[in-house]
Amino acid sequence: MMELELEKHWVAHWIMDQRFQELSPLNVYHKENVDNPGYVHLAELQNVHMLVRKTLELDECAGECYIDLTADDYYKLYVNGHFVGQGPAQGNYYHYFYNRFDIAPYLQQGENVIAVHVYYHGLISRSYNSGDYRQGLIAEVRVDGELAVQTDASWRYRLAEEYGPTSVIGYNTQFLENIDSRLQAKGWRERGFDDSAWLGVSVREDDDHRLVLQPTPVLSVYKKAPVMIQPVEGGVLLDFGTEITGQFTMRAQGSAGQTVEIRCGEELTDSRVRYKMRCNCTYNETWTLSGEVDELEQYDYKAFRYVEVLAEPSVATLPDSMAAVVRHYPLDEEACRFESSDPLLNSIWAICKNGVKYGTQENYVDCPSREKGQYLGDNTIITHAHAYLSGDLAMFRKAIQDFAILSAAVCPGFMAVAPGHLMQEIADFSLQWPMQLLQYYKQSGDRPFLQAMYPAAERLMLHFAQYQREDGLLDSVNDKWNLVDWPENLRDGYDFPLKKGSIVGCHNVINAYYYGAMQAMKDIREALQLPAEDDSASFREAFLRVFHDPEKRLFVDAEGSAHTSLHANVLPLLFGLAPEQSKEQIVRLIAEKRLSCGVYMAYFVLEALAAAGAYELLYELIVSEDLHSWGNMVKEGATTCFEAWSKELKWNTSLCHPWASAPIPLLIEEIIGLKPAEPGWTKISFTPHLPGSLTQIKLSFRIPAGEIHFEYDNENIHLVVPDGVTVV
Repeated sequence: MMELELEKHWVAHWIMDQRFQELSPLNVYHKENVDNPGYVHLAELQNVHMLVRKTLELDECAGECYIDLTADDYYKLYVNGHFVGQGPAQGNYYHYFYNRFDIAPYLQQGENVIAVHVYYHGLISRSYNSGDYRQGLIAEVRVDGELAVQTDASWRYRLAEEYGPTSVIGYNTQFLENIDSRLQAKGWRERGFDDSAWLGVSVREDDDHRLVLQPTPVLSVYKKAPVMIQPVEGGVLLDFGTEITGQFTMRAQGSAGQTVEIRCGEELTDSRVRYKMRCNCTYNETWTLSGEVDELEQYDYKAFRYVEVLAEPSVATLPDSMAAVVRHYPLDEEACRFESSDPLLNSIWAICKNGVKYGTQENYVDCPSREKGQYLGDNTIITHAHAYLSGDLAMFRKAIQDFAILSAAVCPGFMAVAPGHLMQEIADFSLQWPMQLLQYYKQSGDRPFLQAMYPAAERLMLHFAQYQREDGLLDSVNDKWNLVDWPENLRDGYDFPLKKGSIVGCHNVINAYYYGAMQAMKDIREALQLPAEDDSASFREAFLRVFHDPEKRLFVDAEGSAHTSLHANVLPLLFGLAPEQSKEQIVRLIAEKRLSCGVYMAYFVLEALAAAGAYELLYELIVSEDLHSWGNMVKEGATTCFEAWSKELKWNTSLCHPWASAPIPLLIEEIIGLKPAEPGWTKISFTPHLPGSLTQIKLSFRIPAGEIHFEYDNENIHLVVPDGVTVV
């Protein structure tokens, strides 16, 4: 197994809820088309909230004190009642992350308490790596370099009983939290709390987690006040101004047993929250009051903009306490700035930026509501946008590694989701991983990482090589789903049966991606100064013979088909498969069909137009207000980019889906014309293709050497790059 991080030696032991002590871990890993026989998980050990405490006596204030900590599935850490942080980023047990926190600012002389709220989900899903009976936590505290506290049998715990009867939403994504404040252990995070009646933890001596320090920072967590509170029948409606990710919190007082109904949603229907959301999540929860002043503290996160708080008139709700506890991967708002003379373009940029901001959690997620999973194909677009928006390549690097280590252990041809126990496989996505690795190298210049990842890329290509027929084309790649595009109704009539697990025959898109992967591998080998292994010329010849119609000068969808979809032509144009005499005709086809595809495939449409030099059409499609456009999302009130072009174009549309963020990298690289000419931006390529409709642009973003500043004002261009960087 490939390892890039050093494992530390732990003195501490893994501790857990006593009920898990005698349970052997379940094997939940398998290829998607292979059943997992014997998998049974006890229902009573799902949705488990465990509260853990340990006191620490200090003779004097610590000069330096840090805690190493992780939990399976998730934790929230408090020291002396102060929230410190939460995590970890999900990982498979054989490569599981821990976090390190400086806790010196929270400590004092005398008694201190470390309190951890551990959550175990217990379901197979994309959101948590769970359902395998690996539960609990491990922690070590070092004070001035000396081990002061470690998890062992002396730690005390109880179950959090307030998370009452519930149901599951999304795709086994999360449990609703119907919280009963009468059952809370109030003050359990504070010093002086009496935990003498709590249980002693169980210790697992033979725990099999392999722990590595998380290579990315923990989440940014902060409060956000609503921008509007107004009365509605039965309560109040809150608007946070934009879609966000996090929890809702407030304080209230009523008689013991009185309830408050909390409804969250991404949009309104007839001026009320649409809590039965389009994305297959119903955000409707009940909060039962204790009779004292209670504070609502939800654990898991949602994606929402609006909240309704409904209560009887006798319940005293405190509007000043109503807020969202927002969470996402840290994003410096100054890292990337964009402004233009076109208000619509500015709005498109804003919804794409917000989609990436809130769709980047401990890993990139396809959506922060229904799945909360990191999808390999989505990452082609999200990583490209996030690199510019954040100037921080740590998450990009981790995402590449997640698939190379976590999913490749199940199948060398990669799974579609990582980390994750949901065994889903999509061939189109797997073949994009070498392209993502190459893009990361271009952005970072990190050659040692490229070298470390190269063997996984080789094994991936060998996996798909088993489906090559005599002429080199892939045929019947049926161990994985052949997606082409999503949703199905946006495949532009692609003429090939794509039934999952029953692929028979040879079709265009999967072969075009295979060629794109071959070209990426060629560039990677060249960067690593490895011997050339290039059989792409014969592959291209076979691809043209089978899929290219020389009379129409277009590509057909599949062997034996006469249909010429947008998808079957965009990818050959992008990857260099199209003959020179056909390029103009393919661009005409794109101009005619426009974005008759999903939001995901639109990234490749725009990239293909750039490859063909069709910059006017590229920009026209970015700022279009067609039904299939980012302009239509803006028209429909988007504050984060949608999963589909319109709310009505998909049966379960998420209104926050960062795979729709293609305009960000395309505007920077192809319209403004800035891209790395050498890995790590040591040289910058600058070839602007600015449209006549724009009179002003301001752009700044970070690269490894510093900041790039670009300004355009009525045909005057001003570019400032970091010292030592050459513009070519």
